[in-house]
Amino acid sequence: MIMDCTQYVGKCSCGRTHELETKKVVVEYGALNNFEQYMADVGLKDKRRAVVYDSFVYHLIGERHLKADQEIVLESKGLRAEDVLIEDMMTKLDRPEVIVAFGAGTIMDFGRYPAYKLGIPFVAVPTLASSDGFTASICSAIINGQKKSTRMCAPALVVADLDIIQGAPMRLVSSGINDILAKYISLADWKIAAMVAGEDYCPMVAGLADEALQIMRAAADKMAATGEVDHEAMTMAQMKSGLTMQLWDNSRAASGAEHLMAHLVEMHPPRFESAEGIHGECVGVGTYAAIREYKRIGKLTPRAKAFEPLTSGWVMEKFGERLYDGIMKENEHDVLGTFDPQNIVDHWDEIRAIIDEIPSSEEMAALYEACGCKYLPEHVGIDPALSDEMLPISAAIRNRLTLVRMERVLEF
Repeated sequence: MIMDCTQYVGKCSCGRTHELETKKVVVEYGALNNFEQYMADVGLKDKRRAVVYDSFVYHLIGERHLKADQEIVLESKGLRAEDVLIEDMMTKLDRPEVIVAFGAGTIMDFGRYPAYKLGIPFVAVPTLASSDGFTASICSAIINGQKKSTRMCAPALVVADLDIIQGAPMRLVSSGINDILAKYISLADWKIAAMVAGEDYCPMVAGLADEALQIMRAAADKMAATGEVDHEAMTMAQMKSGLTMQLWDNSRAASGAEHLMAHLVEMHPPRFESAEGIHGECVGVGTYAAIREYKRIGKLTPRAKAFEPLTSGWVMEKFGERLYDGIMKENEHDVLGTFDPQNIVDHWDEIRAIIDEIPSSEEMAALYEACGCKYLPEHVGIDPALSDEMLPISAAIRNRLTLVRMERVLEF
């Protein structure tokens, strides 16, 4: 399956002109056999090329190494995306005109970060499909000592060889399912925010995210029924979802209340110190918790109440001294204070209709179980006694309008 990404660019009915750095996405068995042709298709074949691997992948793929003017093989043990480590690698680069990152998510940041800094294109060759970050323009690296998601550059070309991807552990396949099924919540949050607060919204970008969701849902249903993993469909769903982040210049279509659970696990605030899980697993926990909460409040009738900023005492209690300053700064201009909470109440019937379109928690639990997906707090080391607090605490991590965040200005 080859996707020509130019179909999504240009003037849109939403009023924006959408752009994409990614020109082509290839998801095929044996895709690496035609790698040079794909490089030629996007004008990169004759560019001086540095190919970056980690040592595990380099030895794993055997004879399938790409043609390179320079190969850089990083020790995989303890490798992490951190500015100090990436910049150290950059000192070894020999005047590349394009960087090819061959591996998983960490290696992608060793491609996009230097490519951005040097003002050259990069090409992604993913070895698994556990999240939708491969076609995104976000670098999730430790910068100046803090984990940040920073806009840098997206790959000009993505070549996903399914002969390699199908060898990934099932845990990563399940993680990838979770990351895309999360769009049930992220898309609902975006629609609701546009409705009650006038947030910018694009039907085309939302439609692409929904297309990724429907592809993944069909593949997950097939896997649940037959045990068969449709690597092509699952991988393409990830790629389409990632493109929405480029088109909208942020992750709005792909990340809502549910994704903040992954940040909560990464940050380890008080009482969550033992939490541990890869990205999609944590997102699955957030998705299931949000579905249960949205279905619960969808049966109730709210009243609006006045907006009150998060108190310093609450932030200190929930996040501790280590995280306090960052959370206070993030919420300094709280999006809840930018519109009348009565708007939520006035649109409650429409919000309820959006909630009704989300599958039930029972349906999702059965699907998660059948696909080996993690979805309960204890699956990622969170005490189940914290279940009622997970969502409101995680909602404070990012100043993004979600239905979870809106509950602070509602009474039921």
